[in-house]
Amino acid sequence: MLNSKKKIRKEESKIRIGERLVKDKLISSDQLERATKTSQKTGKLIGETLVEMGAITNDQLETSLDIAELGPLERYLALVVFIFIGIGIIVGKYFPDFVKIIDSLTIKDVVSIPIAMCLFFMMYPIMLKVDLGRIHEAFKNPKAVLITWITAWFIQPPVMFFLAWLFLKKIFLNYLTLEEATQFVSGIILVGIAPCTAMVLVWSYLAKGNLAHTVLMVAINTITILFIYAPIANFLLHMNAVKVPFITLLITVFMYVGISLIAGHFSRKLLIKKKGIEWLETIFLPKTQRISIIALLITLIVIFSSQGGLILRLPFKIAMIATPLLGNFIIVFLVTYFVFCKIFKIKYTDAAPSAIIASSNHFELGIATAITLFGISSNAALATVVVPLIEVPVMLTIVKICLNTRNIFHS
Repeated sequence: MLNSKKKIRKEESKIRIGERLVKDKLISSDQLERATKTSQKTGKLIGETLVEMGAITNDQLETSLDIAELGPLERYLALVVFIFIGIGIIVGKYFPDFVKIIDSLTIKDVVSIPIAMCLFFMMYPIMLKVDLGRIHEAFKNPKAVLITWITAWFIQPPVMFFLAWLFLKKIFLNYLTLEEATQFVSGIILVGIAPCTAMVLVWSYLAKGNLAHTVLMVAINTITILFIYAPIANFLLHMNAVKVPFITLLITVFMYVGISLIAGHFSRKLLIKKKGIEWLETIFLPKTQRISIIALLITLIVIFSSQGGLILRLPFKIAMIATPLLGNFIIVFLVTYFVFCKIFKIKYTDAAPSAIIASSNHFELGIATAITLFGISSNAALATVVVPLIEVPVMLTIVKICLNTRNIFHS
């Protein structure tokens, strides 16, 4: 971003980068005043002047510029998500005929057309941002990338599976049938395998993390989903005594992630060729960003209109499902943030998003896969929709913990 002076100048004039840096307590008012005077004399940008003065680093300036690109909808997304979950529940309660029509729109009674369309438009704008050519940048910060990737893919899934098995098939089994417990565990498996690739951008922003690292991990995890999600899901479902066709898992992942990734990748290359990288990043991508959020909100309405009634009727069972999910969030976050990131001396701006990504869940993909394998009204699908109910408040709590403990990390 810093090698595009035109973009920086546009962003600085739009967001008053100096004032933002003061507000974020990255610089003092005196430093801003000195930088402003120096910039007036040299004709340089305030951000560049602050970097030259040693007041901030290039990464801090880049992160502040990235944060500024998030509009009010993105910044208050947590609240908006709760509102649309409520709308979905209301639609399900008072407009049952509409819900039946939505539920009937399927391909061979397997793939939900509305959810497939919503997931495509939710993922496609994100994929447009993913520059697969930047994956080599992982080698510039290998420790943070490896910690995030290994924890998300090889620690969280077994932890999630163990907690789900422990609580639902052992501790709470007297309150559930074995079939209910098995389906609940299956849903938790599907939602707990892959890390989030959308809302982590918001959580990272709120935690004042390095958005460049977050975007890089979104690219890496998106590619990883295509190759690892189905095998891990197949293995853990088998451990849960549930057999599903492996080819169905592969097709599901390709439909919900692969198509949008391929479309986004080739669209990005075509747009860069026609209009240039600067036009894509400064004009086109900001316009498409809200498409992803709107699609997410519509997805929530569709899902909760079908499952909202069960959530209202079965609060005790919802609490039982939420228990292993909550335990997983806490364990994976604490291990990643306070153990791994501290041991390997990761700076705070990378430690916060690493822990956030590692402990997050790609609930959209999990919900879609559960619906494909078990049906939209199944207990497995019900287990997956509990995740967004608790993930929002949990992630807001995690963000607060990160902000309150950032002084214990290397700068």
